[in-house]
Amino acid sequence: MILHLKKNISELQVKQVAEIHEGVMFYDAKRWVVVTSSSIKKPLKETQEFIEEFIETETDIQLAGKKYLTETRSVKWGNIEIGGNSNNTVMMAGPCAVESESQIMESAEFIASMGIKTFRAGAFKPRTSPYTFQGLGMQGLELLDKVRSRFGLSIITEVKNLSHAQQVLDVADIIQIGAKAMYDVSVLELCGASKKPVLIKRGFGTTLQEFVQAAEFVLCKGNPNVILCERGIRTFETKTRFTFDLCGAAYLKHYTNLPVVLDPSHAMGYSYGVPDLAKASMAFGCDGILIEVHPTPSKAKSDASQQLDFPTFTKLMGDLKTIGGAVGKQLV
Repeated sequence: MILHLKKNISELQVKQVAEIHEGVMFYDAKRWVVVTSSSIKKPLKETQEFIEEFIETETDIQLAGKKYLTETRSVKWGNIEIGGNSNNTVMMAGPCAVESESQIMESAEFIASMGIKTFRAGAFKPRTSPYTFQGLGMQGLELLDKVRSRFGLSIITEVKNLSHAQQVLDVADIIQIGAKAMYDVSVLELCGASKKPVLIKRGFGTTLQEFVQAAEFVLCKGNPNVILCERGIRTFETKTRFTFDLCGAAYLKHYTNLPVVLDPSHAMGYSYGVPDLAKASMAFGCDGILIEVHPTPSKAKSDASQQLDFPTFTKLMGDLKTIGGAVGKQLV
């Protein structure tokens, strides 16, 4: 249940309402809000004098649900808007990881030349094996800061765990919480205390309910700037890296009020299939597409098999703009 409290009550009274209902309180720029478990259907009598209205919910998908906000939330960074009343599909492109200054600057120069304004690359890499490239860490963040200064690109990069979360928050324009970190409540809550956009990737074994509830951890701390990213789930199939769950994405689009980004690179796992999946994503009418692009994919230190080279990506961008025109979406 979501409670909107009256504007003339004190913060102490808000805390009392939250404690009585065992709920979470935050200020949403208009009013105090208290969110309780969805198992509670009506406010208790002793708090009714403080409550302006309440919204009953069926599950703990609450702040993210269309029952609460019928329109998709608008999330902005720089001069980019995703969701809201825009018809934008935002391209977020770049290499899987920051590997060196020459590699990341070559990549950023190419991405900027394509008219793309949002650059992706990981400084901290949550790899499955401890014996593979783990990212450049703080040096990688410094290089991404240089990319923004030199090319005017917005930066999306990943938080692996709480040990470096604040440093990523200080540098990035959009914080990416990856498939492995989406269950880390401490990271979610830290991002919730910030007002920066947060993109949460769905874990490969995560249900849609669990996925959106991760977003609720950020929203209920007062940060409304949350984006959901479908990047494939693990099924019985072994010929692709994961299975691209467009059915799940359709659910998110219909039942939640959060912008939905699709990541065909991680879903497919092999570069030959990424362009077709990206075109399907554009036709789907998603709010954003996340694609890995590398100057020389065969030499990449992580996810070499799925990264596109520059010529392939250039052709894909042309195809995506054509599809966007057909479905009323503008690729930005």
